[in-house]
Amino acid sequence: MKTVWYIDDDKEMIQAVRLMLKMLKFRTISFNDARAAARSLLNGEHPTLIILDINMPKVSGIEFLTFLRKKETWKGIPVVMLSSEADDVQVDEALALGADSYVTKPVMINELENAIDQAITNRLEELGREESA
Repeated sequence: MKTVWYIDDDKEMIQAVRLMLKMLKFRTISFNDARAAARSLLNGEHPTLIILDINMPKVSGIEFLTFLRKKETWKGIPVVMLSSEADDVQVDEALALGADSYVTKPVMINELENAIDQAITNRLEELGREESA
């Protein structure tokens, strides 16, 4: 079963997204702090996909995304940004830093499913471009 990490400091949002992911047949591990997710990565855990909020205390989603994309081992992990930030500047920054898709809160299950599919496709295409370069 594919494992999705969901990183968000909003407990209600975590519950809602976990339910949607369960309906989409994903196993979900949630983190309410990006530092905890970073520790799991450093301990060798590796999710199929990460769903990431931007606005979080201590370590933002943008900071976590930057950390994630710096290590070769983690470059293949697709990332969906799921945030209340709908500003084009935020969206563009996240995509430029290596997010594979971006959806805004509140999210419906079909939007989340499409964002996950897009993220996986985009990541595979990105890795294919890197290998052929």
